[in-house]
Amino acid sequence: MTMKLWIVLCLALLWLEIQNGACQQIKRKKDVGENRARPGGKRVRPLRVRDGGGKGQSLLIQVLNKGRFLRLGESTAMAPGKTMELRCKGNSIGWSYPTYLDTFNDSRLSIKQSDKYSQLILTSPTAADTGPYSCWVIVCDGMECEKDHERYYGSYIYFTDKDNLFVPSAIHFEIVYLRPDRTAVVPCRVTDPQANVSLHREVPPQELTLNSTLVTYDPTKGFVLQNPSPDHQGVFYCKAVAKGTPQLSSKYQLLYVEVPTGPPFLSLESSPASVRGGDNINVTCTVLGEPEVDVSFAWSYPGQDHRPVHIQTSWRLVNRGIGHVTRVSQSVMTVEDMETTDFGNYVCKAKNQQGETIVTINIISK
Repeated sequence: MTMKLWIVLCLALLWLEIQNGACQQIKRKKDVGENRARPGGKRVRPLRVRDGGGKGQSLLIQVLNKGRFLRLGESTAMAPGKTMELRCKGNSIGWSYPTYLDTFNDSRLSIKQSDKYSQLILTSPTAADTGPYSCWVIVCDGMECEKDHERYYGSYIYFTDKDNLFVPSAIHFEIVYLRPDRTAVVPCRVTDPQANVSLHREVPPQELTLNSTLVTYDPTKGFVLQNPSPDHQGVFYCKAVAKGTPQLSSKYQLLYVEVPTGPPFLSLESSPASVRGGDNINVTCTVLGEPEVDVSFAWSYPGQDHRPVHIQTSWRLVNRGIGHVTRVSQSVMTVEDMETTDFGNYVCKAKNQQGETIVTINIISK
C-alpha cells in the first residue's frame, strides 16, 4: 500500500512540473510579443528586406513601397520617372553618382544624413541618370577623415527606357582618341543591359566584329578596343536592338594619336632672333602633346618685377600625316620697347598630368 502511495505521489509531482514548464513557455512567448509593441500600444511591423543577389552589399539598399527594402547587387534595373530612394547604413556616409548631376547642380538630387543612415533621393529619374551609384563609411581621427575602403558598396543602376536605349549625351559628335599603348572606349552605354548592341563604321559601311582579345562590349562603358591602331580610325556609331525598332547612337570620330604619354615636349624660340633697345620681341613656348591633355604655362624673365608684359595662351589640333592628331599648345610673351634690364634669360615652364618641363632662352642685345 505504501509503495502505491509513493508511486501516485511521484506521478502527481511530475504532472505539476510539466504543467509549470508549459506555463513558463506560454509566458515567454507572450513576453516576445510584448517586445514588438511600442509604448502607445501599437505593434511594430518587422522590416522585410529582400536580397537583390549582391554579395557584400548589405549597407546599400533601395527603399521600396510599404516599408520594404531591397539590397542592391552589382547592377540594378529600374523604371524611369519613379522617385528613387537609396539608403546607406552609418552615421557618416559619402556618396558617388553620375558626375553630370554635379556638373549641372541638378536640383532633383538630394542627400540627407540621419543618426543611423544616409539617404539619397533622385526625383523623376531619366535614361540619362543611368550609371554607377555608391556609398561608403567615412572614418575620422580628430579633424582628419577618410573613406573606409572595406565598407564601400556600389551598384550600377539602369533606368531602362524603351524610347532611349542609349544613355543620352550632351555631345552629339564625340572624339575618341586612339593610342597604341592603351585601350580605347567608344562610350555608347545602354539603359537596358539585355539590349543587343553593335558597332558600325560609317564610311565605308562596316560592322566591327566582336573579339575577346580585340573588341569587346561592356554595357556600363561601351565598346572597348584592346589594341587600337590606325585601321580603327573613322566615323562610327552604335546600333541597339531590344524588343523593337533598332536605335542609333551619337556619332564618334576615332582619331589615332601620334604623341606618347609623358611630360610636355617643349620648345622655346624668340622672334626676331636678336633685338636691340627699343625693339619689340615675342618669346613663344610650344608644347606638342595628347589632344585632350591640358597644359599650363608659367614664365620668369629679367624684368619680371619692374615692367608689364603681355602673355597669350592658346591651343589647337593639328593633323600630322594620315589620321595622326597632335595638340599644339602655345604661350606667347610679348615684350615691347626693350630696355637694358629686359635682356637675359627667359624661362618657360610647362606642366601636364604626367610632369613638367622647363626650357630657357637667352635674349641678348645686338
